Amino acid sequence: MAEPQTSRTSSSNPAPRLVVSVPSEALRDAVGTVPDGVELLVWDLSTAAPRDAIDLVVPPYMTSENPLARLDGVRTRLVQSQSIGYDGVEPHLPRGTVFANAATVHEASTAELTLALILASQRGIDDYVRAAETGTWLFSQRPSLADRRVLLIGYGGVGAAIEDRLLPFEVDVTRVASRARSDERGPIHGIDELPELLPDAEIVVVVVPLTEHTRGLIDDAFLTALPDGALVVNVARGPVADTDALVRHAASGRIRLALDVTDPEPLPADHPLWSLPNVLVSPHIGGATSAMLPRMGRLVNRQITALLAGEEPENIVLRT
Repeated sequence: MAEPQTSRTSSSNPAPRLVVSVPSEALRDAVGTVPDGVELLVWDLSTAAPRDAIDLVVPPYMTSENPLARLDGVRTRLVQSQSIGYDGVEPHLPRGTVFANAATVHEASTAELTLALILASQRGIDDYVRAAETGTWLFSQRPSLADRRVLLIGYGGVGAAIEDRLLPFEVDVTRVASRARSDERGPIHGIDELPELLPDAEIVVVVVPLTEHTRGLIDDAFLTALPDGALVVNVARGPVADTDALVRHAASGRIRLALDVTDPEPLPADHPLWSLPNVLVSPHIGGATSAMLPRMGRLVNRQITALLAGEEPENIVLRT
């Protein structure tokens, strides 16, 4: 249990204009020296609040328990998440809470992992690792990433970062968002067009937020529409996919999977997805890299600047 601690400021101020809490010493160090009039505390929401009013609260990242109930009775101006996704958060927030997500923090790392999963699946890296355990020289010709038709479903910040990293691999990317539109790179299809787009996709990358409209998006009909040998990469949320449908189609050998998220999470040790040779699973680590802390520190600093100036903070996604 972390006890609340007061961090350094550029000069002491007995009456701070802004009180900020972060959940760890590491994030406090990443935030660094704050402006005069800002008090920076370490509070991981596992204990009672150190103040009745904390202007900016940063909860812990990826905890197994939801600590947001600790905010009840605490006056806040902004709750700053360390995640991009915010599904399931609203019911746990006190009324009157302004909640921001961590856009700008995880896009690059999640895009890196997406490319790693695609390349490992296409080039058979998982098979080679298994063969190495028995000293087997497993020569085989594998599908390239070059010249593949990639269907990118979800075109927010993470989707755009994935596309930026895919294009140098000489692929044909078709983009899909919640509604049709266009930008400087051409058309972005609406999600209602998926039945026409799926049969032509050799690789499908799913990076949509989890909503009532996207829950179960990757279902039996979705997978049936794909051509034989297609690779489905889910870096969104586990419940975006129907797990039973994933198991059926992968077990048949017709569809390959690369999953950074599953339903349930963690995936039980005896779950069939672990044992299928055409399935890669990583443990929800899209944003968990060395890039996170410095980028999170910069975001917290920008939010402090906005609050001090009386301006609208970045990335507000909920107002309860």
